[in-house]
Amino acid sequence: MNVKVAYQKYLKYLALPGLALATAGLIAGFVAGWTPLPSALLLGGLGLMVVGLGFSEYGRNRFWSQRSTEAGANALVSILAVLAILGLVNFLAVRYSSRVDLTENQIFTLAPESRQVVASLAEPTRVLVFDPNQTPQDRQLLESYRRAGDNFAFEFVNPYDNPRLAQSFNVTQPGMVFVEQGDTRRPVQTLTPSDRLSERTLTSVLAQLGQESSLKAYFTQGHQEFTIDGSEALFLQAATALGEKGFTVEPLDLSTTPTVPEDASVVIVAGPATEFFDAEVEALQSYLNQGGSLMLLIDPRTNPNLDSLLDPWGVTLDNRIVLDTSGAGQLVGLGPAAPLVTNYGDHPITRDFGTGRSFFPLVRPINIEEVPDVTAVSILNSNPQSRAEALSEAGELQFDENAPPSGPYTLGVALSRPINPSETATEEAALPEESGESPNDPAADDPENPSAEAKESRLVVIGNASFATDGLFEQQLNGDVFLNSVSWLGQADDATLSIRPREVTNRRIVMTVQQQIGLGVFALLILPLVGIILAVLLWLKRR
Repeated sequence: MNVKVAYQKYLKYLALPGLALATAGLIAGFVAGWTPLPSALLLGGLGLMVVGLGFSEYGRNRFWSQRSTEAGANALVSILAVLAILGLVNFLAVRYSSRVDLTENQIFTLAPESRQVVASLAEPTRVLVFDPNQTPQDRQLLESYRRAGDNFAFEFVNPYDNPRLAQSFNVTQPGMVFVEQGDTRRPVQTLTPSDRLSERTLTSVLAQLGQESSLKAYFTQGHQEFTIDGSEALFLQAATALGEKGFTVEPLDLSTTPTVPEDASVVIVAGPATEFFDAEVEALQSYLNQGGSLMLLIDPRTNPNLDSLLDPWGVTLDNRIVLDTSGAGQLVGLGPAAPLVTNYGDHPITRDFGTGRSFFPLVRPINIEEVPDVTAVSILNSNPQSRAEALSEAGELQFDENAPPSGPYTLGVALSRPINPSETATEEAALPEESGESPNDPAADDPENPSAEAKESRLVVIGNASFATDGLFEQQLNGDVFLNSVSWLGQADDATLSIRPREVTNRRIVMTVQQQIGLGVFALLILPLVGIILAVLLWLKRR
């Protein structure tokens, strides 16, 4: 009898482990599925709970008749219900994951251009990161890409553990990233501790996968334009950024090449200081007439002899410079001669800029006149509180600070017009051997011929070139203005616009030493002293 009582004394404690097992089985069943193990845990736990409660010190009959049993049973049911709800929520979260980015600058959200590129992938595409030390930042970015499209996947590969795969991709150092689509493999970038995976670079490479031919951008040389070869710190960053977007960048000297190469997607004239020869201007004009795209970045106080090219487009270069007298530029360390632009035109180049900032040191106004068949959109506009002033022959600027503003001024314009068939036929007839086609070729006029699809000539004119030079290219939206303009001029349907890396807004409070001392005295002395005085007054009042 004593042995039976002893067993009953210890069996009552089985209720607690039973509750733990039942809870574990319930959660595992909802999250991982009702396999034999979760089912066994749940049933075993319930059995132990029944045994433990049945052999409690009150006896089997007395236990179930107690009011405390009813309260305990209600509590148990409530606990099980809460656990079941939590398990269901975890199950749904695992099966149907969703994220909400509540950060101010949406630093964990892909740009719309990236989501569009990933969603349009026609074939399974995989990103391989050959790095033994993967970071949460890179994985987070790749997870965002994976959620944006069903054909996107990624894999982190340790090149030391899988040397055969690394050798097949010609991996020469840890951190190399590749994109693989079918038999196509393209390098993306090489990761370093300070240079992590770039959304802009990866999206550009993904967009290039669907391109049948690479885009080519020519920079004119021979008129003291900004160099792109790195010999001087001028336009190297701009040329490098174009290369990351899939452009092949090459110089072009029209004094030795009578015509613009046929493979040119866009020709860029960046800051010429001397005049173009008439033959060079005619070559550019002929290129535009045949559906080419031209970008002119012309600084003040220069005359590149391009008026005959711009006149048919209704564009005139003003010889003055624009001054921003609103004081907005002083907030970011700029003077009045470097207008801060926050007003952009409704155009694919600047449509997504919002109220972002770009600035243009020493910029000239662009005058636009309406011309038939030419569509002109002012993409860069100065502040309404700006005005235009002329420079003296010595380069000095004298202006009356109290003079009324006369802005806004157009600082950049994007223009397009359909190809004139008569002009194209004239150009082809003038150079029949070089063009390789007869002007009377019926294929040229065949509407069913895909090569005869109507194109348009495009032109972007900005009254400043230094905004995209090295050192200023990465500042604010300056680089985006340049890259988006070139992408639009390239007339590639799948060319992605520039994607700014997400930046965390600096919200730190910077205080002087006196302010820090004052804050410390206020927090450590004045506030406690005020509390003590109020407590003493309240005590005296209650007495």
